Amino acid sequence: MAVATHLTWMQEKKLQNYFGEKQFSLLYKASVHGFSTNSLLQICSRQGPTLTVIYSKDRIVAAYMHKNYGEGNYLITVFVFQETTTTECKVGPFKLLMSFDKDPGGNLEVSMHLKEKTMYFSVKAKKTLGLLQNYISFQDCEVFRCEDLLDERRMNGITVLKESLLCAIRSYIPYGGLVHKIRILLLGPVGAGKSSFFNSVRSIFRGHVTNQALVGSNPTGTSEKYRAYFIKDGKDNNTLPFILCDSMGLSEKEGLDMDDIPYILEGHFPDRYQFNSLKLRPKGIGNHTGCPLLKDRIHCVAFVFNANSVGELSHEMVEKIKKIQRELIKSDVVHVVLLTHVDTLDLITKGDLIDIYKCVPVKLKLEAVHRKLGFALSDIFVVSNYTSEWELEPVIDVLILSALKEMLWAADDFLENLPLEKTEIRRKK
Repeated sequence: MAVATHLTWMQEKKLQNYFGEKQFSLLYKASVHGFSTNSLLQICSRQGPTLTVIYSKDRIVAAYMHKNYGEGNYLITVFVFQETTTTECKVGPFKLLMSFDKDPGGNLEVSMHLKEKTMYFSVKAKKTLGLLQNYISFQDCEVFRCEDLLDERRMNGITVLKESLLCAIRSYIPYGGLVHKIRILLLGPVGAGKSSFFNSVRSIFRGHVTNQALVGSNPTGTSEKYRAYFIKDGKDNNTLPFILCDSMGLSEKEGLDMDDIPYILEGHFPDRYQFNSLKLRPKGIGNHTGCPLLKDRIHCVAFVFNANSVGELSHEMVEKIKKIQRELIKSDVVHVVLLTHVDTLDLITKGDLIDIYKCVPVKLKLEAVHRKLGFALSDIFVVSNYTSEWELEPVIDVLILSALKEMLWAADDFLENLPLEKTEIRRKK
């Protein structure tokens, strides 16, 4: 049976950040393995650096040991975490077993008596830690092995996963061979990160950070043209089996005109089409004078939102997004959501990106988007775009490639759902 910690996600996250992005693996729990020094030492010996945590009614006390439980003298850093404050003091060196001796007289700086569920402090330690008395009674004690969140073993696993995703996307063939390349339209509020997402995808396949699409802080957005971006693979210089389409950002008053969206979905606008501020749509543009082919139309739409501001969307913006959703449903176009800037959410660090969907702040954001905009939770993906980095990060790459793979699979659903007569017409053409 798996043993669970008393720590809440928030408490564990604060401890991880306090100790410099550490991963905690629970080794010993007194209420399960017994309030015995022998049991603790037997289970926790030779585990490397450890964190011992005791739980009292109103605080958590943690003791960090930089080396294995075993023989020798030890320096221990003790922390007291209360609701709004954290205090610490360094104690030792002393023999490890001394720290488990009963010491009500305070001769040792810190000691813990498991059988009596009591931790004792010297006068000096009590003062340094801001305690009112020289002992703390506790209900339970846990010991964790401490490892770097991004240690070599985990980074190797991430690199393998990245290569697997790259291989899957490079070898992807759209459903039924109906088209050679999938067209994915990026839609979202001004500044949400649409152009940055394209730049990030291109960077991964080129093997270095690039910025082909302009990115800026202009309140009206930087994309004033409709762009259809082909991406060449840096491995063999072949174009990849998808096209990322970017347009003007959505806003309450300006930005992309709602009446343009059906034209975009149906494939009437060519690359570099200049959106007309007078809202006059041309009757024929380039080769799109007749009925656009299946290869010209949009096969999947990705709504892009900034994770930090998606909860603050105005009523007008929410209504506009829902109107677009209705148009997509009417056109049978599948759609997903990308939440960008997830790495800038409170308490989130680069190490969290490995299991980002387990992080409480991210779960809350996903649920907020689901409630406010009606998107299915399974259709919401989180990414961290390259905005200020100079080098590629495998952890970031995996998030982006995972989302891209899901968009390609969603486009397959659209192609598979096409009426038979439409697929036959498209094949003949």
